[in-house]
Amino acid sequence: MTFHKFEDIEAWQIAREMCQVVKNFTDKDRFCADWELKKQIKASSGSAMDCIAEGFERGSRNEFIYFLGVAKGSSGEVRSQAYRALDWGYITEEERQLLDKLAWRVGAAIQGLIKHLHSTEIKGQRHPVKTLHQVVPPHLNADEKFPTEPPPFLQ
Repeated sequence: MTFHKFEDIEAWQIAREMCQVVKNFTDKDRFCADWELKKQIKASSGSAMDCIAEGFERGSRNEFIYFLGVAKGSSGEVRSQAYRALDWGYITEEERQLLDKLAWRVGAAIQGLIKHLHSTEIKGQRHPVKTLHQVVPPHLNADEKFPTEPPPFLQ
């Protein structure tokens, strides 16, 4: 699994879809009037999307994993806030289920990505793979084959 840009990441794509659904729901009259919950759920859905992007762009596997964890937590917040929106009559049960499904999909995609990142040796964009020219000892020409005899100072 290789990504060249965060837009290629399935979890980010699903989080983007979740953000759009949240925007559509929060534009409704009753929901729109509750500016605090509206702000919270929009921020949580946006955080899920943005943390995936930020973690990827930092170029380090460990930082990416950290930000994926934050994004997963944000998707959980969306699920919880959707229950409040339902309880307060801002969305229907069907709409809550749609948000729940999207948030679970984001979380599952993130968890799969975290599992993959823990199993790979790739450290990230900030840690390029060494080429032959970078690992050849300085006293040798990188274009030459490795000698069969040790260097004179070791004989």
